[in-house]
Amino acid sequence: MSRRGGHAKSSAHRGASSSPSRKWARRARAARRRSAESLAELDPAFMSAEEAALAEAHQAADEKVALWGRVARLAIVAVPLLVFIPLVGVLVAFIGGIPLARRAYRIYYEPRLRERFIDEEVAKRVDSSVRVEREALEGEHARSLERLSASIAHEIRNPITAAKSLVQQMGEDPVSGENVEYARVALAELERVERSIAHLLRYAREEDMRHERTALADVFDSAIETFRDRTSREGVEITREYDGEVMVEGDPEQLRRVAINLLNNAMDALVAERVPKPGIRISMGENLAGTEVWVRIADNGIGMNAEDRDRIFEPFYTSKSDGTGLGLPITRKLVEAHRGWIEISDPGPGQRGTTFVLTFPKAENSGSHSALRDGGAG
Repeated sequence: MSRRGGHAKSSAHRGASSSPSRKWARRARAARRRSAESLAELDPAFMSAEEAALAEAHQAADEKVALWGRVARLAIVAVPLLVFIPLVGVLVAFIGGIPLARRAYRIYYEPRLRERFIDEEVAKRVDSSVRVEREALEGEHARSLERLSASIAHEIRNPITAAKSLVQQMGEDPVSGENVEYARVALAELERVERSIAHLLRYAREEDMRHERTALADVFDSAIETFRDRTSREGVEITREYDGEVMVEGDPEQLRRVAINLLNNAMDALVAERVPKPGIRISMGENLAGTEVWVRIADNGIGMNAEDRDRIFEPFYTSKSDGTGLGLPITRKLVEAHRGWIEISDPGPGQRGTTFVLTFPKAENSGSHSALRDGGAG
């Protein structure tokens, strides 16, 4: 009696201990089912990527479970028929298996084939797009090379032709009193050729660049100092507005050449246009995010026409009678070597002149001061 009682107690204890585990299993299955139902009811537009992937996984799993349930039910009917009534069993298996085979194909093989076809089509379109883009770039490069070759031939052939003509005239009359003037003009033309070739070599070659923290204010102050005599002589006023410590990572000498080229262009334009009160304003600062610095060089001349704005950075394009047309292309090359860019900005409503804007990545760990430093030259 005691043994039976002990056995009954132990059985009850095992039942009690196994009951919570079954309850937790049922609760887990119910929770997963509710989660799947809630995901199925959720609008895909409001799902995150993880929720959308989970919903697709639940749907695929449900479809596979339903498929194998139908296979099991068909097997329960077809297998006994195949054993006892083979012909009827074959017909039942064939007729019932066709929709199941179609469903299995849609679940297991159609997604793979679809992905494969999509990948192949994307690859074809990408290859076609890349080929078209490459052909367009090759055509543009060929046209640019043709324009550059024509410009080089023009810049070199014309002065040499003029010098050759002058030397021929000197040979026809060696004792002429005009030979000295002919020789001077011929030398000037040959110096123009030499200058064009020197600028072209500078434009074509890659220059070594030092990398150091550089204050753009110091760079432009140094460039302005080189023009002190000219600004005083021609009455050009240079105003500086430096908003804080504008620091970049780069080569101070190359950046100084950029500043000199832009200032020289602005002064040439102001003098050629005979502006009554010529002035150049240099301002600099950083963007709101503190990731980039900018410099604006603005003059109060008559500005550029549309053609000049479109072609000003093309090699050998110039509106100056004695220019080489390589100053601004070299300037842009130096700016881009410092991971920056240069552009021409609109002067604004009611204003005139030309404004160049330089933008560079800000040097890391550069301080920022709110002091505004103003000054003048000339």
